[in-house]
Amino acid sequence: MPIMTEQTHPITDKTWSGRFSEPVSDLVKRYTASVFFDNRMWQQDIRGSLAHAHMLSQQGIITTDDLAAIERGMTLIRQEIDSNQFQWNLDDEDVHLNIEKRLTALIGDAGKRLHTGRSRNDQVATDIRLWLRDIIDDIDGLLRALQKSLLTLAESHSETPLPGFTHLQVAQPVTFGHHLLAYFEMFQRDRERFTDCRRRVNRLPLGAAALAGTTFPISRETVAQELGFEGICENSLDAVSDRDFAIEFCASASLVMTHISRLSEELVLWMSPRVGFIDLPDRFCTGSSIMPQKKNPDVPELARGKTGRVYGHLMALLTLMKAQPLAYNKDNQEDKEPLFDTADTLIDTLRIFADMIPGIRVKSEAMAAALRQGYATATDLADYLVKKGLPFRDAHEAVARAVRTCESRSCDLEALTLDELRSFSPLVDVDVFEVLTIAGSLAARNHRGGTSPAQVRAAIARAQATLMQ
Repeated sequence: MPIMTEQTHPITDKTWSGRFSEPVSDLVKRYTASVFFDNRMWQQDIRGSLAHAHMLSQQGIITTDDLAAIERGMTLIRQEIDSNQFQWNLDDEDVHLNIEKRLTALIGDAGKRLHTGRSRNDQVATDIRLWLRDIIDDIDGLLRALQKSLLTLAESHSETPLPGFTHLQVAQPVTFGHHLLAYFEMFQRDRERFTDCRRRVNRLPLGAAALAGTTFPISRETVAQELGFEGICENSLDAVSDRDFAIEFCASASLVMTHISRLSEELVLWMSPRVGFIDLPDRFCTGSSIMPQKKNPDVPELARGKTGRVYGHLMALLTLMKAQPLAYNKDNQEDKEPLFDTADTLIDTLRIFADMIPGIRVKSEAMAAALRQGYATATDLADYLVKKGLPFRDAHEAVARAVRTCESRSCDLEALTLDELRSFSPLVDVDVFEVLTIAGSLAARNHRGGTSPAQVRAAIARAQATLMQ
């Protein structure tokens, strides 16, 4: 008779129960189980299991009848899960055992033969990689959608002047389109990082078994080919214990969230009535419970907060792995929840921002007014003097004195007369007033990467071509 627990669970219900003389406590079962979060990988688990079964049959390790039964059983399990009929069981610990137990219940001993030549260690590593590969593909599509949204808005404002800031002080004129293209570049680098990460994710661990490989004549290459992996993990110890790919994913996600957070910070500042550069669509904002005039930029604010959440998951995974000896340890189970939450957070954030960006209403008058507050064309005046033959350091000093004069009069550089400007340098001539306009400042920066409207339009065209590749 099987030994029974206080909860009437027989020890023999466990796949490893033959070694033990007493049952696992209910608290430990709850503490160690992963089924209620790793069951989201059920599709990947079935895909991996079927590929493994096909290989076992091809290699003569299981019979064709066993394979047919396994395929039939997995079809039924898919249907049960899709229709919410499948009963996930805490006692079976994880997604793999739950599916295997149900398979065995449906088809008998053939279900037990499925585990030949593999371990849960290499199985879970395979599931995670399959799942993460799909997620990276989804994220790339969402990043592209966000980039398209930025380009749409940038194209509408390729000539709209905006103060460029350093230290939050007005520095030089740029166009709003040029400003948005800076974020396009950030997200393009993010896409490149995920593409690179995907290459390292796309290696098959299955066949490493628990840590040393298997005595059965398996063909790992066959499984890799069926599952679309670019290659196999070369070392069995590393294959089951490696979580570098998860850390790398979270690092790439953290950088995306960094860029989202930077954009969010600007959206919050720009929307403030003290700045008043933009207005966000109402569906992305909330009001105040007490102040009826308020319209709060909740989405970008929360995105800043969720950035810290993703950073925390990256640190959790780094900490998880930093002291683990080879090979697999139960610690490794703690990789999934941070990884899942990182993916969920990033995907939701990208979807929202791709939808929000095209709805931004730009207040170009406020942007133009801000340019009149900070002597934005001072550098243009210095460059003008340099082109007339004055050394830059002397030109810098002359323009600094001109700005000081304007500050005392509460006027802009454009308001100074020709004679007043000549008092700072005799090299000044009547053509200086073409330089001191915002339009002139923008048009003068007519080189690749510059902020002239012509270059912004050219950059948008190049960016659109990049997205078509």
